Amino acid sequence: MFYVKNKELTKDFRFRESFKSSELPGYIKHYVLEGEEIWVAYKTNRDHGVFTEDKIVLFDSINKTQKQIYTIPYKSISTIAVTFEERSAELYLYLDCGYPIALRFIDMKPEDKIRLRILYTAINRVVCGKKPLKTDVERLINDDVSLNKNAKN
Repeated sequence: MFYVKNKELTKDFRFRESFKSSELPGYIKHYVLEGEEIWVAYKTNRDHGVFTEDKIVLFDSINKTQKQIYTIPYKSISTIAVTFEERSAELYLYLDCGYPIALRFIDMKPEDKIRLRILYTAINRVVCGKKPLKTDVERLINDDVSLNKNAKN
């Protein structure tokens, strides 16, 4: 982390696994608008991240009773980048205001990398002012990230 006058300048999240939107804790559902499509959700032991058709909602557990919630509309992202390593990946978001956010995905299986690649492509299209591909959105929502499916595409 970088700090300026004791203020955090870079926010870092580490996600270990994805999970179905039907398994979202109740408090998270309040931050997703009615009718808003959830593409994918991630979690760690304490944090959650939800990627919808319009935004990213990040839940940072500060302690047992306090959570900090970040809502990042895709329209506020100026640059997005992804880096893949053998068992991990990092998604970097740079907001229009210059604020960087790093989303780290750890202990990844090959299917997890496919899911993240599809998610990155969908978000990148939105950031560039285009609609995400319908097939990509369907694959994210249906968690259709099998290795065989990827081999055909």
